Amino acid sequence: MSGKFLSFLSSVTITKKKETVAILAWAILQNSTNWLIDSLISDRPPGEGVVGIFDSDEEDDDFYDAMDDSTSSQNKEPPVVTNNGVVESEPEVEDTSSVPDTTLSVLGTSRKRRLRIPDKPNDKANLWNIMKNCIGKELSRIPMPVNFNEPLSFLQRLTEDMEYSDLLTKAAESASVEEALSYLSALAVSSYATTSTRTSKPFNPLLGETFEYDRSADLGWRSLAEQVSHHPPVSALHVEHPKWTYYHDFSMTSKFRGKYLQVFPIGVSHFIVKDTGHHYTWNKVCTTVHNIIVGKLWVDQSGEIVVKEHSTGANARVKFHPYSYFSRDTPRRVTGGVFAPDGTPRYELNGTWDSSMSCAEVLSADGDDAWETTEAVPRWEKNAPLEEADKIYYFTSMACTLNETEEGVAPSDSRNRPDQRLMENQNFPDANQMKVKLEEAQRARRREREARIAAEGPSAKYQPKWFVKKVCEITGEEIWRFTDEYWKCKETQSWSRCPSLYEEDSTT
Repeated sequence: MSGKFLSFLSSVTITKKKETVAILAWAILQNSTNWLIDSLISDRPPGEGVVGIFDSDEEDDDFYDAMDDSTSSQNKEPPVVTNNGVVESEPEVEDTSSVPDTTLSVLGTSRKRRLRIPDKPNDKANLWNIMKNCIGKELSRIPMPVNFNEPLSFLQRLTEDMEYSDLLTKAAESASVEEALSYLSALAVSSYATTSTRTSKPFNPLLGETFEYDRSADLGWRSLAEQVSHHPPVSALHVEHPKWTYYHDFSMTSKFRGKYLQVFPIGVSHFIVKDTGHHYTWNKVCTTVHNIIVGKLWVDQSGEIVVKEHSTGANARVKFHPYSYFSRDTPRRVTGGVFAPDGTPRYELNGTWDSSMSCAEVLSADGDDAWETTEAVPRWEKNAPLEEADKIYYFTSMACTLNETEEGVAPSDSRNRPDQRLMENQNFPDANQMKVKLEEAQRARRREREARIAAEGPSAKYQPKWFVKKVCEITGEEIWRFTDEYWKCKETQSWSRCPSLYEEDSTT
């Protein structure tokens, strides 16, 4: 175990040592039974963490553990790769009082969009100090400070899958299904690009929380995400473009195996080309967080993404190769191919999930491995990181725009979260207090809802406001589908259906 942890254990009584270890185990399992673990250490160098996803337990409390920076690691860590940035814009002017004027840029005819957020303060938190203060307290009532967060909600992080949305447009405009599959494979890989450097967890969405992102003025699409379920936690996303539609919902299961944690996403991404009606689906791969107890925390991806067009049967397969200490292969390597309906390989795919992917047309094939191809051409390359990205949570340019204040959005929008806004503005003490108040208010709403269900029956259960559960005609599985009502309500500013989430005394 790490020296810091052993020193800490030696400072407590024998009786409390058992309780301390129990708290540590609970902190790890808390993350393993929720979204992605985001075990952070206050003094760990950037780039040695894992992308944080929201968690949720029976009482809506947050507890994320922080691991010690040990110079002796049991597992060799892959090279650290810098984060990405992307030039983005969106209509509407926002308050930038806390951001220097030099961080704004005009893109096209759209609104000014900031390219940075306020630098994070040098306000460190450490798991061991938190654990000391937690001894003797009820485990389900231990709040985790915002020091371990980034100033974004998971719904906003979910929308970041659209950072390379131009790949979807290229897929919709492709001359063949196989060519489109090569672009969609690149998009599926690109969603993991920031996980090697983004080490802070996003805020957990409250039940009924929403996030809209209207990029129709410059990128041609607009999206809406909603937290549709809390037990189990499920987030739904719908994106609309004149040429295509994209939607998915996200949940997960996980397994904690002592030294590492495996996270298995649940849900299928759907992409529909409006002109042709071609319907594509794909899955996500397993995320593994290594060195949970000892050593430097690092993340790896493994498994296979299968992208399929359902009317023709053409498909693409992309394998994420797990990192191995004994292998000389490039870390974070991905390989695969695009196959015609009869199984004939059409394109060969190669790259790394944190930087780029290339595509080469197959001229001839002799078995599964012996392919003669043309010269490879890029399908996707990660955008360059922002200057001094480590000071802004390794945010990309797109990430910097997600939490800008904007008039006219729903009251339940993530931009309106007071704890998240306070944190972005570097006010961590007030952000922590507000976070606790919002969590207590959500518990109160849940208790009242359970009382109504007991009195009135299942009809009193919570119903999402903008999504409805349907059976997918392609996969036969249940999926949350957008009702197409949000944007109509925004035009008239009719928000009566929205729950009041950001007031501590609210029980709506």
